[in-house]
Amino acid sequence: MLNFKVSDVKQLNSLALAYMGDAVFEQVVREHLIRSGRVRPNILHKEGTKYVSAKAQAMIVKEMLNTKFLTEEEEAVLRRGRNAKSGTVPKNTDVLTYHYSTAFEAVIGSLYLSEQAERLQEVLNFSIDFIDGQKGEKK
Repeated sequence: MLNFKVSDVKQLNSLALAYMGDAVFEQVVREHLIRSGRVRPNILHKEGTKYVSAKAQAMIVKEMLNTKFLTEEEEAVLRRGRNAKSGTVPKNTDVLTYHYSTAFEAVIGSLYLSEQAERLQEVLNFSIDFIDGQKGEKK
């Protein structure tokens, strides 16, 4: 893994953080689904989108904000990510939902690249548990 200092991560473009965060969250969701016994490819894809869609990620962000789950530093990354100008128009969602999704991914990417493994795991667990709760599933 590349060695980024926390100060280096703070200087990264929010969209670069979101790019990394998207990959990290996708991998965690895939592992969660496989470990929970869902192994058929069509089911994996269908179930996976319930976690990694812009709508789901925006809901996670709103829950994190409502419960004051994020630290001040994470909220600052979230704001930067939400306000980032991507230059693309989302296909399957509205712009506000897309911005919140990007913000969520930026927080994940920031924690990952700054090697805050314990906090990253807490955020990922919160996110998975929240979506599972929305779907009426138990851990």
